[in-house]
Amino acid sequence: MKILYAIQGTGNGHLARAEDVIPFLRQYGELDLFVSGSQADIKLSYPVKYKSKGLSFYFGKNGGINFLKTFKSNSSKDVYKEIKKFPAEQYDFVINDFEPISAWACRKRGVPCVALSHQSALLSPKVPKPTKMDPVGEWILHNYAPADKHVAFHFEKYDKNIFTPVIRSAIRNCNAEVKDHYTVYLPAYDDRKLAPLLSKIPVKWHVFSKHTRKAYHSGNVAVYPVNSEDFVASMTTSKGVLCGAGFETPAEALFLKKKLMVVPMQSQLEQFYNAASLKQLGVPVLKKLRKKNLDKIQEWVDGDNHVVIKFEDVTAEAVSLAVKLAKK
Repeated sequence: MKILYAIQGTGNGHLARAEDVIPFLRQYGELDLFVSGSQADIKLSYPVKYKSKGLSFYFGKNGGINFLKTFKSNSSKDVYKEIKKFPAEQYDFVINDFEPISAWACRKRGVPCVALSHQSALLSPKVPKPTKMDPVGEWILHNYAPADKHVAFHFEKYDKNIFTPVIRSAIRNCNAEVKDHYTVYLPAYDDRKLAPLLSKIPVKWHVFSKHTRKAYHSGNVAVYPVNSEDFVASMTTSKGVLCGAGFETPAEALFLKKKLMVVPMQSQLEQFYNAASLKQLGVPVLKKLRKKNLDKIQEWVDGDNHVVIKFEDVTAEAVSLAVKLAKK
Protein backbone atom coordinates (compact mmCIF):
# COMPACT_ATOMS: atom_id res chain seq x y z
CA MET A 1 0.00 0.00 0.00
CA LYS A 2 1.38 3.41 -1.00
CA ILE A 3 0.63 6.32 1.33
CA LEU A 4 1.46 9.99 0.99
CA TYR A 5 1.72 12.17 4.08
CA ALA A 6 1.39 15.82 3.02
CA ILE A 7 2.46 18.43 5.57
CA GLN A 8 2.01 22.18 5.75
CA GLY A 9 5.42 23.85 6.08
CA THR A 10 4.27 27.33 7.08
CA GLY A 11 5.25 27.61 10.73
CA ASN A 12 6.91 24.92 12.82
CA GLY A 13 4.00 23.15 14.47
CA HIS A 14 2.97 20.89 11.59
CA LEU A 15 6.52 19.59 11.09
CA ALA A 16 7.06 19.11 14.83
CA ARG A 17 3.90 16.98 15.00
CA ALA A 18 4.90 15.06 11.86
CA GLU A 19 8.03 13.74 13.57
CA ASP A 20 5.81 11.68 15.86
CA VAL A 21 3.12 10.84 13.30
CA ILE A 22 5.48 9.44 10.65
CA PRO A 23 6.63 6.31 12.54
CA PHE A 24 3.01 5.23 13.04
CA LEU A 25 2.03 5.90 9.41
CA ARG A 26 4.97 3.77 8.27
CA GLN A 27 3.36 0.78 9.94
CA TYR A 28 0.53 0.83 7.37
CA GLY A 29 2.50 0.79 4.12
CA GLU A 30 5.14 2.43 1.96
CA LEU A 31 5.21 6.08 2.99
CA ASP A 32 6.32 9.16 1.02
CA LEU A 33 6.43 12.69 2.43
CA PHE A 34 5.45 16.01 0.85
CA VAL A 35 6.12 19.39 2.50
CA SER A 36 4.81 22.65 1.05
CA GLY A 37 5.32 26.11 2.49
CA SER A 38 8.39 28.20 3.17
CA GLN A 39 8.19 29.67 6.66
CA ALA A 40 9.30 26.78 8.88
CA ASP A 41 12.53 27.01 10.90
CA ILE A 42 12.87 23.28 11.52
CA LYS A 43 13.47 20.34 9.19
CA LEU A 44 12.16 16.81 9.30
CA SER A 45 14.60 14.08 10.24
CA TYR A 46 12.99 11.89 7.55
CA PRO A 47 13.63 12.11 3.78
CA VAL A 48 11.09 14.30 1.96
CA LYS A 49 10.20 13.13 -1.56
CA TYR A 50 8.31 16.24 -2.70
CA LYS A 51 8.82 19.88 -1.75
CA SER A 52 6.86 22.93 -2.85
CA LYS A 53 6.59 26.62 -2.08
CA GLY A 54 2.86 25.95 -1.91
CA LEU A 55 0.62 28.66 -0.51
CA SER A 56 2.42 30.41 2.33
CA PHE A 57 1.69 33.45 4.46
CA TYR A 58 4.58 35.51 5.76
CA PHE A 59 4.91 36.81 9.30
CA GLY A 60 4.93 40.55 9.78
CA LYS A 61 6.75 42.48 12.49
CA ASN A 62 3.89 44.21 14.29
CA GLY A 63 1.72 41.31 15.38
CA GLY A 64 0.13 40.25 12.10
CA ILE A 65 0.69 38.92 8.59
CA ASN A 66 2.85 40.70 6.02
CA PHE A 67 0.10 40.85 3.39
CA LEU A 68 2.24 42.54 0.71
CA LYS A 69 4.96 39.89 0.86
CA THR A 70 2.34 37.15 1.08
CA PHE A 71 0.54 38.45 -2.01
CA LYS A 72 3.77 38.88 -4.00
CA SER A 73 5.05 35.41 -3.10
CA ASN A 74 1.92 33.46 -3.99
CA SER A 75 1.03 33.02 -7.65
CA SER A 76 -2.32 31.39 -8.38
CA LYS A 77 -0.97 30.36 -11.78
CA ASP A 78 2.00 28.53 -10.23
CA VAL A 79 -0.23 26.86 -7.65
CA TYR A 80 -2.62 25.65 -10.36
CA LYS A 81 0.34 24.18 -12.30
CA GLU A 82 1.59 22.38 -9.18
CA ILE A 83 -1.84 20.92 -8.48
CA LYS A 84 -2.18 19.80 -12.09
CA LYS A 85 1.16 17.99 -12.19
CA PHE A 86 1.23 16.56 -8.65
CA PRO A 87 1.15 12.70 -8.90
CA ALA A 88 -1.62 12.05 -6.37
CA GLU A 89 -2.88 9.11 -8.45
CA GLN A 90 0.28 7.16 -7.55
CA TYR A 91 -1.03 6.70 -4.01
CA ASP A 92 -3.76 4.59 -2.47
CA PHE A 93 -4.62 7.52 -0.21
CA VAL A 94 -3.22 10.76 1.19
CA ILE A 95 -3.07 11.78 4.85
CA ASN A 96 -3.07 15.56 4.81
CA ASP A 97 -2.01 18.08 7.44
CA PHE A 98 -3.53 21.27 5.97
CA GLU A 99 -1.46 21.01 2.77
CA PRO A 100 -3.29 22.50 -0.25
CA ILE A 101 -1.43 21.19 -3.33
CA SER A 102 -1.98 17.47 -2.65
CA ALA A 103 -5.47 18.10 -1.24
CA TRP A 104 -6.68 19.74 -4.45
CA ALA A 105 -4.83 17.20 -6.61
CA CYS A 106 -6.71 14.45 -4.76
CA ARG A 107 -10.01 16.29 -5.23
CA LYS A 108 -9.44 16.61 -8.99
CA ARG A 109 -8.39 12.95 -9.45
CA GLY A 110 -10.68 11.19 -6.99
CA VAL A 111 -7.88 10.00 -4.68
CA PRO A 112 -8.97 9.43 -1.04
CA CYS A 113 -7.69 12.27 1.17
CA VAL A 114 -8.11 12.32 4.94
CA ALA A 115 -7.18 15.40 6.94
CA LEU A 116 -5.12 14.81 10.08
CA SER A 117 -4.73 18.32 11.42
CA HIS A 118 -5.56 20.87 14.06
CA GLN A 119 -7.42 23.02 11.53
CA SER A 120 -9.93 20.20 11.02
CA ALA A 121 -11.06 20.61 14.62
CA LEU A 122 -12.16 24.18 13.88
CA LEU A 123 -14.75 22.87 11.42
CA SER A 124 -16.72 21.30 14.29
CA PRO A 125 -19.66 23.34 15.62
CA LYS A 126 -18.75 22.14 19.13
CA VAL A 127 -15.43 23.99 19.52
CA PRO A 128 -15.28 27.39 21.26
CA LYS A 129 -15.50 30.22 18.75
CA PRO A 130 -14.10 33.76 18.61
CA THR A 131 -16.46 36.57 19.54
CA LYS A 132 -15.80 38.27 16.19
CA MET A 133 -16.10 36.03 13.15
CA ASP A 134 -14.23 36.45 9.87
CA PRO A 135 -16.10 35.24 6.73
CA VAL A 136 -12.93 35.22 4.59
CA GLY A 137 -11.04 33.31 7.26
CA GLU A 138 -13.89 30.81 7.55
CA TRP A 139 -13.86 30.27 3.79
CA ILE A 140 -10.11 29.59 3.92
CA LEU A 141 -10.52 27.08 6.76
CA HIS A 142 -13.12 25.15 4.75
CA ASN A 143 -11.49 25.35 1.31
CA TYR A 144 -7.72 25.79 1.67
CA ALA A 145 -6.99 22.04 1.89
CA PRO A 146 -10.24 20.12 1.26
CA ALA A 147 -10.47 16.53 2.47
CA ASP A 148 -13.00 13.69 2.27
CA LYS A 149 -12.89 13.00 6.01
CA HIS A 150 -11.33 14.60 9.05
CA VAL A 151 -9.37 13.52 12.11
CA ALA A 152 -8.44 16.46 14.30
CA PHE A 153 -6.45 17.72 17.29
CA HIS A 154 -7.46 20.39 19.80
CA PHE A 155 -6.85 21.35 23.43
CA GLU A 156 -9.85 19.26 24.50
CA LYS A 157 -11.85 16.43 22.95
CA TYR A 158 -14.74 18.64 21.85
CA ASP A 159 -16.12 16.19 19.29
CA LYS A 160 -15.92 12.48 18.41
CA ASN A 161 -13.24 12.90 15.73
CA ILE A 162 -11.11 15.30 17.83
CA PHE A 163 -8.10 14.10 19.82
CA THR A 164 -5.99 15.98 22.34
CA PRO A 165 -2.63 17.32 21.04
CA VAL A 166 0.29 15.28 19.79
CA ILE A 167 3.11 16.18 22.18
CA ARG A 168 6.41 15.55 20.44
CA SER A 169 8.81 13.11 22.08
CA ALA A 170 11.39 15.80 22.85
CA ILE A 171 8.81 17.43 25.14
CA ARG A 172 6.96 14.34 26.41
CA ASN A 173 10.18 12.62 27.52
CA CYS A 174 12.08 15.64 28.85
CA ASN A 175 13.02 16.39 32.45
CA ALA A 176 11.24 19.70 32.97
CA GLU A 177 12.67 22.16 35.49
CA VAL A 178 11.79 25.65 36.68
CA LYS A 179 14.62 28.16 36.41
CA ASP A 180 14.43 31.97 36.51
CA HIS A 181 13.58 32.90 32.90
CA TYR A 182 10.49 33.23 30.71
CA THR A 183 10.44 31.89 27.15
CA VAL A 184 8.93 34.04 24.37
CA TYR A 185 7.93 32.99 20.86
CA LEU A 186 5.96 35.64 18.99
CA PRO A 187 7.01 35.24 15.33
CA ALA A 188 4.75 38.05 14.10
CA TYR A 189 6.63 40.62 16.21
CA ASP A 190 10.07 42.08 15.51
CA ASP A 191 12.56 41.38 18.32
CA ARG A 192 13.57 45.06 18.11
CA LYS A 193 10.06 45.85 19.31
CA LEU A 194 9.84 43.00 21.82
CA ALA A 195 13.14 43.60 23.61
CA PRO A 196 12.48 47.24 24.67
CA LEU A 197 8.95 46.36 25.82
CA LEU A 198 9.83 43.25 27.80
CA SER A 199 12.93 44.87 29.34
CA LYS A 200 10.57 47.04 31.41
CA ILE A 201 9.51 43.94 33.35
CA PRO A 202 12.46 42.97 35.59
CA VAL A 203 12.76 39.25 34.92
CA LYS A 204 14.94 37.26 32.52
CA TRP A 205 13.44 36.82 29.06
CA HIS A 206 14.50 34.37 26.35
CA VAL A 207 13.06 35.71 23.09
CA PHE A 208 13.15 33.43 20.03
CA SER A 209 12.76 35.55 16.91
CA LYS A 210 12.25 34.81 13.20
CA HIS A 211 13.61 38.27 12.45
CA THR A 212 17.21 37.90 13.63
CA ARG A 213 20.07 35.68 12.52
CA LYS A 214 22.38 36.40 15.45
CA ALA A 215 21.86 36.05 19.18
CA TYR A 216 22.24 39.17 21.29
CA HIS A 217 21.44 40.57 24.73
CA SER A 218 19.60 43.77 25.56
CA GLY A 219 19.60 44.22 29.33
CA ASN A 220 17.48 41.45 30.86
CA VAL A 221 16.34 40.23 27.43
CA ALA A 222 18.27 37.54 25.53
CA VAL A 223 17.30 37.26 21.85
CA TYR A 224 17.98 34.11 19.82
CA PRO A 225 17.29 32.96 16.25
CA VAL A 226 14.67 30.22 16.17
CA ASN A 227 16.29 26.85 16.72
CA SER A 228 14.30 23.80 17.79
CA GLU A 229 16.82 22.38 20.25
CA ASP A 230 17.55 25.74 21.91
CA PHE A 231 13.85 26.56 22.11
CA VAL A 232 13.01 23.22 23.75
CA ALA A 233 15.87 23.68 26.24
CA SER A 234 14.57 27.15 27.14
CA MET A 235 10.88 26.25 27.33
CA THR A 236 11.35 23.09 29.39
CA THR A 237 13.31 25.01 32.04
CA SER A 238 11.26 28.23 32.01
CA LYS A 239 8.97 29.75 34.63
CA GLY A 240 6.44 30.53 31.92
CA VAL A 241 5.81 30.85 28.19
CA LEU A 242 4.58 33.95 26.36
CA CYS A 243 3.66 33.00 22.80
CA GLY A 244 1.24 33.35 19.92
CA ALA A 245 -2.09 31.53 20.03
CA GLY A 246 -0.90 28.80 17.69
CA PHE A 247 -1.50 25.21 18.65
CA GLU A 248 1.67 23.20 19.29
CA THR A 249 3.59 25.66 21.49
CA PRO A 250 0.66 26.42 23.83
CA ALA A 251 -0.14 22.69 24.01
CA GLU A 252 3.46 21.87 24.92
CA ALA A 253 3.55 24.63 27.55
CA LEU A 254 0.35 23.26 29.11
CA PHE A 255 1.75 19.72 29.06
CA LEU A 256 4.89 20.98 30.85
CA LYS A 257 2.68 22.70 33.46
CA LYS A 258 4.21 26.09 32.63
CA LYS A 259 2.47 29.39 33.18
CA LEU A 260 1.10 30.43 29.80
CA MET A 261 -0.01 33.69 28.22
CA VAL A 262 -0.93 33.99 24.52
CA VAL A 263 -1.16 36.82 22.00
CA PRO A 264 -3.15 35.81 18.89
CA MET A 265 -1.69 36.90 15.57
CA GLN A 266 -3.79 39.60 13.94
CA SER A 267 -5.83 38.55 10.86
CA GLN A 268 -5.21 34.86 11.63
CA LEU A 269 -8.61 33.32 12.39
CA GLU A 270 -7.18 30.00 13.55
CA GLN A 271 -5.32 31.79 16.35
CA PHE A 272 -8.51 33.52 17.49
CA TYR A 273 -10.23 30.12 17.63
CA ASN A 274 -7.33 28.82 19.72
CA ALA A 275 -7.43 31.88 21.97
CA ALA A 276 -11.15 31.29 22.62
CA SER A 277 -10.43 27.71 23.72
CA LEU A 278 -7.44 28.70 25.85
CA LYS A 279 -9.37 31.50 27.52
CA GLN A 280 -12.12 29.03 28.39
CA LEU A 281 -9.46 26.83 29.99
CA GLY A 282 -8.22 29.75 32.11
CA VAL A 283 -5.21 30.89 30.08
CA PRO A 284 -4.78 34.71 29.94
CA VAL A 285 -5.09 36.18 26.44
CA LEU A 286 -3.65 39.52 25.30
CA LYS A 287 -5.28 41.10 22.25
CA LYS A 288 -2.03 42.76 21.27
CA LEU A 289 1.46 43.23 22.66
CA ARG A 290 1.88 46.93 23.38
CA LYS A 291 3.04 49.27 26.11
CA LYS A 292 -0.39 49.75 27.69
CA ASN A 293 -0.64 45.97 28.27
CA LEU A 294 2.61 45.68 30.22
CA ASP A 295 0.69 45.76 33.51
CA LYS A 296 -1.15 42.60 32.43
CA ILE A 297 2.12 40.87 31.62
CA GLN A 298 3.53 41.99 34.97
CA GLU A 299 0.45 40.62 36.73
CA TRP A 300 0.94 37.30 34.90
CA VAL A 301 4.63 37.19 35.88
CA ASP A 302 3.81 37.96 39.53
CA GLY A 303 0.94 35.46 39.68
CA ASP A 304 0.86 31.69 39.84
CA ASN A 305 -1.83 30.87 37.29
CA HIS A 306 -1.06 27.31 36.18
CA VAL A 307 -3.64 25.56 34.01
CA VAL A 308 -3.17 21.85 34.64
CA ILE A 309 -4.14 19.53 31.78
CA LYS A 310 -2.93 15.98 31.25
CA PHE A 311 -2.50 15.18 27.57
CA GLU A 312 -2.35 11.42 27.06
CA ASP A 313 -0.33 10.04 24.14
CA VAL A 314 -3.03 9.51 21.49
CA THR A 315 -0.87 9.64 18.34
CA ALA A 316 -1.23 5.95 17.46
CA GLU A 317 -5.00 6.08 17.97
CA ALA A 318 -5.44 9.21 15.81
CA VAL A 319 -3.28 7.80 12.98
CA SER A 320 -5.16 4.49 13.13
CA LEU A 321 -8.50 6.27 12.72
CA ALA A 322 -7.20 8.38 9.81
CA VAL A 323 -5.95 5.28 7.97
CA LYS A 324 -9.21 3.40 8.68
CA LEU A 325 -11.26 6.27 7.23
CA ALA A 326 -8.98 6.47 4.18
CA LYS A 327 -9.50 2.77 3.41
CA LYS A 328 -13.31 2.99 3.52
